[in-house]
Amino acid sequence: MAQLADLIQWLAGSRRIVITTHHKPDGDAMGSSLGLYNYLLKKGHQVHVVSPSDYPHFLHWLPGNAEVVTYTEELARAKQLVEEAELIFCLDFNALSRINELGELVAASGAKKIMVDHHLDPQGFEDFAYWDATACATAELIFRLIVDLGDAAAIDRDIATCLYTGIMTDSGSFRFPNTTSGVHRIIAALIDAGANNSRIHELVYDNNQENRLRFLGYCLSNRLVVMPEYHTAYFYISKQELDKFQIQTGDTEGIVNYALSLNGIKLAAFIVDRGPVRKMSFRSKGEFPANEIARKYFEGGGHRNAAGGSSSLSLPETVDRFIQILPEFEEMLKQ
Repeated sequence: MAQLADLIQWLAGSRRIVITTHHKPDGDAMGSSLGLYNYLLKKGHQVHVVSPSDYPHFLHWLPGNAEVVTYTEELARAKQLVEEAELIFCLDFNALSRINELGELVAASGAKKIMVDHHLDPQGFEDFAYWDATACATAELIFRLIVDLGDAAAIDRDIATCLYTGIMTDSGSFRFPNTTSGVHRIIAALIDAGANNSRIHELVYDNNQENRLRFLGYCLSNRLVVMPEYHTAYFYISKQELDKFQIQTGDTEGIVNYALSLNGIKLAAFIVDRGPVRKMSFRSKGEFPANEIARKYFEGGGHRNAAGGSSSLSLPETVDRFIQILPEFEEMLKQ
């Protein structure tokens, strides 16, 4: 495996670089990608961000967003960029299956592949890994990588804005357990570099469409199930309900946390019918391993307190399966 000195050498001169991230990118995925994009652009590289799919509209204001190439919308250009790349940065994922068809192109590319990520169990496809499962966000790792490259002074307002957004969203607005004192020191440095923290919060969290709020109210009133005997609560949403409220990518973001916010609840799930598969988001408190449920039963994984999975069963069958596995974790949920 290559060392930091090798990466420094790879970045010498002007390189053709592609940055990509996981399917349906979230705030950390786009924040880290565009933060790195603005840094590498500033260093004189020919750099492009290629997203494997669309992503939430509330992230489209990020500096550099206008230059993002979406694979599903600009297939030919995305393929050309990957084929011509000398370096490919893979951010916020550690298995090529997480970028769907784009993963085949990346695997076939002769470019050096640099993985920057904080998820468990990396696949090992990369030539250089900047990986730390204890990091609260990939954006935190991008900050640390820039510092390790000796370029802390290069972090300007645009870079700081993107990285702040990534850390803020993946840390649950700085409330998850991995928001360490070191993370707060990074945040302070980003604010000093020009990140406008109150404005970023406003653009991400106070930028809802009316239908999204009405959908949230519907979920809370009609689709929240509480199982106090298992300290568990969950939502279940059909494809018809998504269509009724004209739900777009990102509109369901964070709804699972409302279930977790209930007094006495240790495990929360959001189960939604996305058409071919049922997608699942899991959140937990304390030491309960939400990622174990995702990995063992729903072809997924993630962090201990935040994980995701999927199911090929119907929505009712998926809900039933989730309920049926809870007795296995009953003792842990009581702790």
